[in-house]
Amino acid sequence: MTQQGDSNWWDKLYDESAPDTAPAVSGDTLDDHFAAATRATTGPPDPSPGQVLASTPPTPPAPPAPPAPPTPPAPAEVTDGRAPWESRAAGPRTFPSPPPPVPPPVETPTVHVPLPPPPGAAPDAAEQGAESETEADLTVEVSVPRPRTGFVGSRPPTYEPEPTALPVARPGELGELVPDTVLDGARYGACTVRAASVRGDSARYRGEPRRDALLTARFGHDETALVLVAVAAGSRAAEDAHLAAADVCRWIAEAVCRSHARLSEDIRTGRRGDLKSGLHRLTDRTYGKLRARAADRGLAADEYTATLRCLLVPADPACRTRVFFGIGGGGLFRLRDGAWQDIEPLLPEPAAVTGAPVVGFGSPPPSPPAEAVASETEEGDRLTMDLGITTAPAPLVEEPVPPPAEPFRFRASVARPGDTLLLASPGLAEPMRGEPELARELAARWADAEAPGLAAFLADTQLRVTGYADDRTGVGVWEA
Repeated sequence: MTQQGDSNWWDKLYDESAPDTAPAVSGDTLDDHFAAATRATTGPPDPSPGQVLASTPPTPPAPPAPPAPPTPPAPAEVTDGRAPWESRAAGPRTFPSPPPPVPPPVETPTVHVPLPPPPGAAPDAAEQGAESETEADLTVEVSVPRPRTGFVGSRPPTYEPEPTALPVARPGELGELVPDTVLDGARYGACTVRAASVRGDSARYRGEPRRDALLTARFGHDETALVLVAVAAGSRAAEDAHLAAADVCRWIAEAVCRSHARLSEDIRTGRRGDLKSGLHRLTDRTYGKLRARAADRGLAADEYTATLRCLLVPADPACRTRVFFGIGGGGLFRLRDGAWQDIEPLLPEPAAVTGAPVVGFGSPPPSPPAEAVASETEEGDRLTMDLGITTAPAPLVEEPVPPPAEPFRFRASVARPGDTLLLASPGLAEPMRGEPELARELAARWADAEAPGLAAFLADTQLRVTGYADDRTGVGVWEA
């Protein structure tokens, strides 16, 4: 390219005297770029005077397209259980609410009623039709009632029927806490045992511990086993009444456990005299320990004591002898033929109590007597009495202990099929004697020969009576 050509090219591009042309649309293809480059290097022919270079008419710009309507954002899919605003990397997950629980079906007993035979059918045809249409029997559903508590009397008691306040707990004394309710039961031989102890309405309201204690235990195996049920009630005015009740139950159980083989043999062979003297000795020794514990705590004997009532039931199904013993208030009742009988042993007159405390436990097992006399009390109990055979006393193991302030109670009776025996603490015995409607209601509930379940027995013992708000403990024995 010469210098002249370079000057001509420059002048044509940047000559200010040249008239301005119409705006041209810049090409965007390869041919358009090539044509522009050729014109820039060679230049167009010289125009004649007054001639204006023709240019390609401009193409009007296309009208702008209308704006597209905004597209709504698609809902976020939750595939991992998280909400849209939660991070997928980490953080708590949001779970959908579970469906409402379906109430469990009510267990209802069904009674199948066979359809009657068609009229005019022969007896044989009717029997064949009944056998062939057993799937078409009618089914009657009867709802099962829940255990009833409620109350008896003209008006409900003042206190609420359920626990309200718990007893105060202190550091280092958590082992002394007592639960509000204790429930137990068993079946041995020809009887079924139900036992329950419940804190009274007054103690529930004030946040006081249950002063009644209940202990059930079995000693031995097979037919020689012995079942013990111990019920104790602490003094209402004593601060540690619940501890004294628990101690006396535990200590009498330990004493019976050590002598259960001998006690079981005496019950099954009818040695009533040995039983009474032996159990009297064990009870006195138990209260001796209770007085020693009171001295260790710096308390008077009457500030750390409790009543005690026990039942001994042999596991031998051939033996229906039931032995009651204890000290203090309470009740012993028997439901026979639909009526309650108060069979609490009568206390002897103070002037009739003579002699020293019992120090020996009966006598060594003697040979069976040649003859025995069976007597019957006014209540219909058959008792087997000894003939007064003299035997050597057992060796003296320790010094005799002074007897308790209250006399010893003892009763051995033979149960009949269908009897129900009720051993009660003072909190249950008092309304049984003072509110006839409570006795009638329990007699109606326990009229069946079959013993109630644990939940039903607990509801029965909690039947509330206005004016009776103490702890309640009851032990029922149903004879098959």
